[in-house]
Amino acid sequence: MPVPLAPYPAPVPLTPPPPANGAQSQLVCSGCRNLLLYPIGAASVCCAVCSAVTSVPPPGTEMAQLVCGGCHTLLMYIRGATSVQCSCCHTVNLALEANQVAHVNCGNCHMLLMYQYGARSVKCAVCNFVTSIGASPSIEQKPTS
Repeated sequence: MPVPLAPYPAPVPLTPPPPANGAQSQLVCSGCRNLLLYPIGAASVCCAVCSAVTSVPPPGTEMAQLVCGGCHTLLMYIRGATSVQCSCCHTVNLALEANQVAHVNCGNCHMLLMYQYGARSVKCAVCNFVTSIGASPSIEQKPTS
């Protein structure tokens, strides 16, 4: 006479289920540097592109992000850091808080530019025009290509 088999028990999830409200946060993959979305409460995130596992910072840690001046990779860092070294090209980037920077429109192409307080001029990355800060347009210099 055959013996009935019991069904396999349901697998135990390795990660906690996402919050009921679907709240998510984001971080940069430690492998391919893509931006990853993850449910709040997760301890780590596995990248779907490169399969690298990135640890999630502890709750309450405020993160900020900037674009590397050397290779244009998106970098994520703990808010309050004064500099951030890019893991791709090793450029050391200044991490400025919002109250340490100001904005001006390029005197040539009108692109919105960001610069550090105290700077006398800012060079546009789009058209290479150098805009003097706090000066009239007649004092600005033409691009030096």
